[in-house]
Amino acid sequence: MSATTTYRVTGMTCGHCEGAVTEELSALDGVSSVKAVASTGLVTVISEAPLDDDAVRAAVDEAGYELAGRA
Repeated sequence: MSATTTYRVTGMTCGHCEGAVTEELSALDGVSSVKAVASTGLVTVISEAPLDDDAVRAAVDEAGYELAGRA
């Protein structure tokens, strides 16, 4: 069973931003797919199980952006 969660991320403005966020979130255990869209600020993550929000926040911070919360 997989979980799909959409997060709102602030600070993404371009494809490079999308790539940075995607790379960090893809490294989290259990993540199978990440789709970041700079124009909307939304990041959709598909994972084997619901992710810990703190882990997601840390990954987004590492990429240089801010997790605003779940969309």
